Amino acid sequence: MDVLTLSNVEVIYDKIFLAIKGISVQVPEGGRVALLGANGAGKSTTLKSVSGLLKPERGEVTRGFVRFMNADLGGMPPPARVKMGIAHVLEGRRVFEHLTPEENLLAASMVHGDRQRTTNLLTMVYGYFSPLKARRKTKAGYLSGGEQQMLAIGRALMGDPKMLMLDEPSLGLAPLLVSEIFHIVRRINRDEKVSVLLVEQNATAALEIVAYAYLIEHGHIVMDGPSHVLKENPDIKEFYLGGSGKLDYHQVKHYRRRKRWLA
Repeated sequence: MDVLTLSNVEVIYDKIFLAIKGISVQVPEGGRVALLGANGAGKSTTLKSVSGLLKPERGEVTRGFVRFMNADLGGMPPPARVKMGIAHVLEGRRVFEHLTPEENLLAASMVHGDRQRTTNLLTMVYGYFSPLKARRKTKAGYLSGGEQQMLAIGRALMGDPKMLMLDEPSLGLAPLLVSEIFHIVRRINRDEKVSVLLVEQNATAALEIVAYAYLIEHGHIVMDGPSHVLKENPDIKEFYLGGSGKLDYHQVKHYRRRKRWLA
C-alpha cells in the first residue's frame, strides 16, 4: 500500500511560472524514497504540494492530485495535513532559536495535546538524539548546525507522524554528521514504521539510505528506480555521483542529446 501518491501534479507560482510539470511519485507505507536533482529542479516544491505550504508562496496545484492514506489533500489546510500524519522538515532547519531544545519539542506536541503521549514522544526523541537531551536547557540558537538539524527532525517527530519529509537535511553539515543523521533517520524508519520522503542534492548520501529514488530535472521526472540501479547508471554516476573526475565539458551537449534516461 502507498502512504503517499502524487499523480501528474503540476504547480504554478503567481499564475505564471510552471514549477513542476506532471510529476508522479509514490511512497510505500514504511518505505524510504528520495527526490534527487540540482538546485531549482522542483524538489522542494513537490514537498510543499504535499504539506500544503504552497499558498504562502503564491503557488497552487493546478493539475493532478495528491493523496495521503487514500485521502485527497486538495484544498486541505496545512494544520489538517499535520494532524493526518504528515511532517515536513524544511530546508535550513528553522528552529526557534530563543527557546531551548525542550521548549521547541514541547511546542510541536500541541498538535495532539495528549500529555502522556507527549512524554512518550519526548523520551523517544531523546533516545534517537542524545545530544539534544544533554543540551535540553540551552538556547537553541547556541546549538551547532548538526544539533539544530537533529532538533528540527525531533520536533517533527513530536507530532507522531506517519510520514517524514526531509528537505536537504545534509545542507551545511560535515560528512560525518550527515552519515550520523541519515543513520538515525534509517533507524526511525525501521523502528517507528515512519515512511520517509527525502529531498537531497547529495545523491551519494541519499542513495545509501533509500530503497527507491526519483530524479527531477527542470520540473520533470526524468528517471526513477531502485537505488542500487540508479547508482550504476552511467549518467547518474557522471553528473550526480562525482563521476570519474575526467569529464570533458565539451561533451555536455552530447549528454543532453543522448537523453540516456529515456531509454
